[in-house]
Amino acid sequence: MAIALQSKQKSRAVVVGAGIGGLTAGALLAKRGYQVTIFDQAIVPGGCASTFKRRGFIFDVGATQVAGLEPGGIHHRIFQELDIELPSASYCDPACAVFLPGETQPINVWRDADRWREERQRQFPGSEPFWNLLNRLFKASWRFQGRDPVLPPRNAWDLKELVLAVRPDTLITVPFALMTVSNALKLYGLYEDRRLKTFLDLQLKLYSQVGADETALLYAATALAVSQAPQGLFHLEGSMQVLSDRLVAGLEKYAGKLLMRHSVEQIHTASGRVTEVTVRNQNGETWREDADEVVANVTAQDLVRLTDDRSLDNYQRRVEKLPQPSGAFVIYLGVKREAIPPNCSPHLQFLYEPDGVIGENNSLFVSVSKPGDGRAPEGQATLIASSFTDADLWWRDGQDYDRIKQQYTAEAIARLSSYFDLTPENIIYTEAATPRTFANYTARAKGIVGGLGQRIRTFGPFGFANRTPVKHLWLVGDSTHPGEGTAGVSYSALTVTRQIAASNKG
Repeated sequence: MAIALQSKQKSRAVVVGAGIGGLTAGALLAKRGYQVTIFDQAIVPGGCASTFKRRGFIFDVGATQVAGLEPGGIHHRIFQELDIELPSASYCDPACAVFLPGETQPINVWRDADRWREERQRQFPGSEPFWNLLNRLFKASWRFQGRDPVLPPRNAWDLKELVLAVRPDTLITVPFALMTVSNALKLYGLYEDRRLKTFLDLQLKLYSQVGADETALLYAATALAVSQAPQGLFHLEGSMQVLSDRLVAGLEKYAGKLLMRHSVEQIHTASGRVTEVTVRNQNGETWREDADEVVANVTAQDLVRLTDDRSLDNYQRRVEKLPQPSGAFVIYLGVKREAIPPNCSPHLQFLYEPDGVIGENNSLFVSVSKPGDGRAPEGQATLIASSFTDADLWWRDGQDYDRIKQQYTAEAIARLSSYFDLTPENIIYTEAATPRTFANYTARAKGIVGGLGQRIRTFGPFGFANRTPVKHLWLVGDSTHPGEGTAGVSYSALTVTRQIAASNKG
């Protein structure tokens, strides 16, 4: 009888981190019958896609828009499997209004494909062959991705799933697999079009962490086209927290557990496989939790830090050779609605000095709440502006951290005031976050954001796999294919769930 009972015991899956990737993996594994526990050191789930409240305002911490809610999109597929309701959302149209240096009229990235074509032909005459190439590559890549390939493959099952996703229509992408966006611009004689390249650098930095010279062309084809119909970017009603709350409901629906204010301090292994994790709660108590599977919703850098196993030595050396990922400086403003210009796009991007870096307050990505979307009291609005920053800058010994933070805050408000009416009487609340803030609340190494950067050597078949060198230890999140964003990390979680289920068959 004891043997029969033991054979029916559920496999224990521990998920480290309750970001969107961890919540998705945990909920999907619980749905498949695993005994799931998610641990996260923060107060609320969601990671960089969570929210916080101040004086009646609800601020999205990092992510402010969502892809994949349309029928067939990754969130739509996952919510259907979990049998939970999709959050209320509206399309972002335009997806972004981009202001280049010295220009007062934006480049509007429209959702309607015809309208976007007219816009770019007007803004960038002679560039249509380049955009047509991106469109062809996007359609082929999107169909390929929709067949759930495993990238990069690490065993026979992964390779089989990859091969099954390949079709004749996929082959169009092969000649471009080792090309960057700049390579394609040169192919069409457009590399010297400074205005076009500046626009691409801005957009790609937002989606892939690096500009046109480094971003893999196949990644850019998707990143630059996913905002057009029948896909699109979405603005959630209420806040980004709604997405996390729905996933938590899905987790609990299938008896999964979420424990906030609990840190996983080490992942233990024996004979090359996961055995347990050390957990510390908010009272400082520690214990070891047995695990048959460990899904780490962390950065590749943090995975190495958490896992003491010699089979990760080569993995660690690869991590150490990575270019330093970016941090983020974010300013959160609660303002009177009259500070917002009429017909303001909910998402905007500004570049101020043409010869300056993209980041460090010279470029800002701005999200503005809509009237009645639940983020601000009536007659008021939230305004969130973020800029990439050198994460190391905020961790140097001997520097005046508070002074630098105040300087960045004042600079950001001054920059924003060229478009928004940010007089003192219109600003109700101000708060800022730096890489040190993100490190504190998300436990990401140095507070880095956005993953590894979608360079050729870290994209798709050349990137970090979900399957790690340690058996039954899995990596999900923006360090893995297909990259950053809630849709990207959710796809990563779906891949890991499928891999775990396949490895435990029989």
